[in-house]
Order: sequence, then C-alpha cells, then structure tokens
Amino acid sequence: MKKPDLAAGGIAPEAAALLDVYQEPAVLLDLDYRILVTNVAYRRIFGDTPATGHRRCFQVSHGYDVPCDQAGEECPLRATVASGQVTRVMHVHHTPHGEEHVDVETRPVAGADGSLRYILEIMRHTRLASAQPSADRMVGRSPPFLRMLDLMHRAAPSEAAVLLLGETGTGKEMVAQAIHEASARADGPFVPVECAGLTESLFESELFGHEKGAFTGALSLKTGLVESARGGTLFLDEVGDIPMSMQVKLLRLLETGRFRRVGSTASLEADFRLICATHRDLKAQVAAGEFRLDLYFRISVFPIPLPALRERRDDLPLLVQALLSRLRSARGKQLTPAAFAALQGMDFPGNIRELRNILERASLVADGDEIDAPDLALDLAFQPATDECPPNGEVVPLAELEQRYLARVAADFPGDREALARRLGISERTLYRKLQRIHGDRADR
Repeated sequence: MKKPDLAAGGIAPEAAALLDVYQEPAVLLDLDYRILVTNVAYRRIFGDTPATGHRRCFQVSHGYDVPCDQAGEECPLRATVASGQVTRVMHVHHTPHGEEHVDVETRPVAGADGSLRYILEIMRHTRLASAQPSADRMVGRSPPFLRMLDLMHRAAPSEAAVLLLGETGTGKEMVAQAIHEASARADGPFVPVECAGLTESLFESELFGHEKGAFTGALSLKTGLVESARGGTLFLDEVGDIPMSMQVKLLRLLETGRFRRVGSTASLEADFRLICATHRDLKAQVAAGEFRLDLYFRISVFPIPLPALRERRDDLPLLVQALLSRLRSARGKQLTPAAFAALQGMDFPGNIRELRNILERASLVADGDEIDAPDLALDLAFQPATDECPPNGEVVPLAELEQRYLARVAADFPGDREALARRLGISERTLYRKLQRIHGDRADR
C-alpha cells in the first residue's frame, strides 16, 4: 500500500490510521501548534472535541493562550523543530481526570520534499507521582520536581542501578518505592535496607543471612535481605555509610550476582534490581578514600538528584494540602493566609519531613478548624530573623505582621498578582483586598 503523502494536498484520511499503531494517545501537529489528526487512544481519553477547528496543542493540554515556551515551560515541539530530533519533556496536562503528569515525546515528520512539515506528539501518562493532592503518592508540579520525575520515568522500565542523591528528608525512599512500582519487577518485593549505623558483622548478616550456628547467638538459619529481594528491588538507603570492608563484599555481589550466607560455603544466585540513596557527597568520599571508586561506578549507573524543598517552593501549597489530608490530627483543618505566609518564609533544612512534622505539631496545637501563625510559634522561633519580624521584645498584632510581609513580597515578587496569590495559597481576590487595606492604611497616616 502506498504511504499517504501528508505534505501534498493536506492531510490524507489514512493518516489517522497510521497514528493508531501507537497504544498511547498521539496527535499530529503542524508547525503552528495546530492539532490536525488524533488517534483512537487519544479520542478514547479526550474525545474528538479538541481537534475540532484545529485547536492548538497548548490550548488543549495547558489552557494557555501562548505556546509553552512563552509560558515558562519547556516546549518539546519547538525543541524538535530546532534540532530535528526526538524530544521528551515531562509536563502537567489538563485531562478528564484533572491535571496529570504526562511524558510528552515529539517526533519530526518530513514532507515529500524531505523538509520538516509536521510533528508527531505521543503522550504517556505516568503514575509515579500526582499533580494534585494525594494520600499515597508523591505530589509536585514545579520545574525541579518535573525534572526529577522525568528521570524517574526514564529509569523505571530499565534494570539500571539507580542512585538517589538528596538531602535528608527529601523523600528518597518514596522515590525508590515509586520507581519499583513502575518497573517490570513491581510484583516482586521492595526490600529497604538502612545502612547507617550497622556494624560490619551485623551488616553482613542482615544483607546475606546466616546459617544456624554460624556464630554465637545464631540459633537458626536466617534469610538475608538480598535473598528476600529475589525478583524485586533492593533499596540501600544511606549507602555512603557502608564500612569500607563491607564495600568489597557488596561489590563482589554486584559483579558476580552471587553471595554466600555467613557460615556457609554454598554460593547462591541473587536476583534483584538495585536502588541506592545517600545524602553524602560520594565523589568527595571517593577522593578521601572513604568509598570505593569501582563500587561508586557500579551503583551510580543512573543518578537522580532530588530537589530540596527550598528549591521547589512552588509546590508548597500542594504539599501542605497533601500532608494535611494524611495527618489524622489535621483532618478538616486548613492553614490561614498568615500561617501559610509564615511557612513560606522558612528554610526547611529538614525538607518535606520537617514540613510534615511542623504541620502535625501545629494541628495538635490548633483548637479550631484553622491553623494560624501562632500555632507555628515553636517552629518560627528556630527560623532566622527577617525584616518582617519585630525586634526582640516587641509584640505587634498578627494583622500588622501580615501586612508587613505582604507589602514586601508584593514589591519584590517578579510575577503578576495571580501568580503571587497562587504562591501565597490564597485567591487573587483575597490578595487584592489585603493589598487595598495596606494602601488604605498608609493613605490614612
């Protein structure tokens, strides 16, 4: 059958059938972002309405009036046009189920003369995280979070060893669990091993198991965690804390795929996918002779940096909603604007774990349905002083403190009022009313 010429005389009817070879939603776009053809998978999820009248992809997927790159996001279509190559970008799309994370892949399609004429866009929804408040999944939609999610989505289907790099409290075990659940080993066990604090003998026994009578106190055979992870994922948390002497045995396990229980001469076959995590600088440890270079290369085939909470402050409203829904003591409670403004000023050295602790403590202190700034007093006491805080010993009404803070952020914030309201976790109308009150108060002075 002659392949239809998409470049001659418009779009051939057979073009839609060509798109149906893809199981995922797929559309054909022209270079002006217009949706020309959709496949069956796309119409099953979104219906045929988006294609009517050749609407543009950024209008349908994001509700934007301008292309993604003009709205502060990466535009895969523009990248493919510029490079002539396949491009993949993690986006947040509007869907019938609300906003969802979508791995967007764009491919160039040439016309009859060989020049770039169309763009094929394939959309793969990911369940690794949620763009809305969730009780059991990671949540986020900020650019740093999407970059991490993109790497997770690429790593999950493979067997490559993943190394998660991030500060304490950034959710490394949750990321590891999500990668496992999106992998081909999802039906197998997920076995976490906390490496910090384990002595050499205890580490070997925990990892490889031991035979009955292998040492004093070994009253029965013990199955090690490597064996328990058969068919699944072995997660070594704080791998930088493994003693040097045990690093040799771990390296041998990874190189040979075999191990022996303590006290045994029989060699057993291992079958697991490895994910490691650390808050340490492993390269610096290698340079200092504290971590083996060959082991570092074995465990860091696919490194994934996890952003600190201070790097993804745009996610704070979403994280607060998700965490409040998970905390039994916080069910039905909400933060006041003043409390949220106070949270925005925190540095969160403990990251998401610290945020969770703050919200749980404040929800226990708050008597009503609202968590207000005074309920965060204990946490605020440990934060560095800012220009908005009164001098030591001075007590000012909370309303005045809120006005000082709003006046500063309104003057310094680079975006518009709608974006500022979103960052503060309040409606644009509420922000407008509060700013009007500030201006009115100043005019009366």
